[in-house]
Amino acid sequence: MANGIDTQIIDVPLSVFDTVNTGTVINILSIIVVAWLLVKITGFALKKISARFWTYRSMVTTLIPLLQIVIYAAAIYYIVTAVIEPTLNQLIAFFGLFGAALGLGLKDIFGDIAGGIVITFEKPYQIGDKVTIGEHYGEVVDIGIRSTRIVTPDDSLVSVPNYFVFSQPSSSANAGKPEMMVVIDVYTNAASDSVRAMKILKDAVITSKYVYISKDRPYTVLVEDFPYYRRIRAKAYVNDLRSEFEFQSEVTRRVWVEYAREGIKAPEPVLLRGGANTSITNNQ
Repeated sequence: MANGIDTQIIDVPLSVFDTVNTGTVINILSIIVVAWLLVKITGFALKKISARFWTYRSMVTTLIPLLQIVIYAAAIYYIVTAVIEPTLNQLIAFFGLFGAALGLGLKDIFGDIAGGIVITFEKPYQIGDKVTIGEHYGEVVDIGIRSTRIVTPDDSLVSVPNYFVFSQPSSSANAGKPEMMVVIDVYTNAASDSVRAMKILKDAVITSKYVYISKDRPYTVLVEDFPYYRRIRAKAYVNDLRSEFEFQSEVTRRVWVEYAREGIKAPEPVLLRGGANTSITNNQ
């Protein structure tokens, strides 16, 4: 009985390789090329559509990774059926080799694929979102089978493995919406008029061409005292997440122009020495 089992295990892989010929190899290569072209063409087309029709951006960009999974799954199916007949013994042999491949170091690849599926269906973030994944922050430009690519504020393209969805914290600043919360901090010295400073910051925010204010998207201006300075913080939504830094820059510039007119100054340099209760400023 044991000999019968051993013979079956050996015969199945040999019968599989007997069906592989030049025509089969050409067929497999054709399937791979067609799948790759379909992924690229559909991804390019859907990105263009999402950029043109912003209202439907979230729905359209969700289709991109989903179509990638469908196309690659179909390609794998046709490749398998091109090599073997889908009998029970051959399927057992195939999945046995598949499991062995996982044990030989491909588990990270399949972890990325599993992560890509989770991202596609659970949607912790989508293409076009501003996200933080681990220590990386930027705009998601592609969600592939193996990795998510984001463009950082300094225009670097970072590829983040999809299995990070299982092990790294991630956050989306806009959750699929075009508008996004932006935090703007300005710092004044402790002697400045904080009420006037808050009013100037508020006016700069609500009159900005980049701001988005509604009942569901309010703005807030806060002040917090620190030992040698005050922090004036504004929280408001930018109307297009890609204008995040333009919004911050415009508001900050206008605020400091008004602060200069009102005599509101930035914090003075403080040098601590001789313990926490001793300080020397540039006025001493």
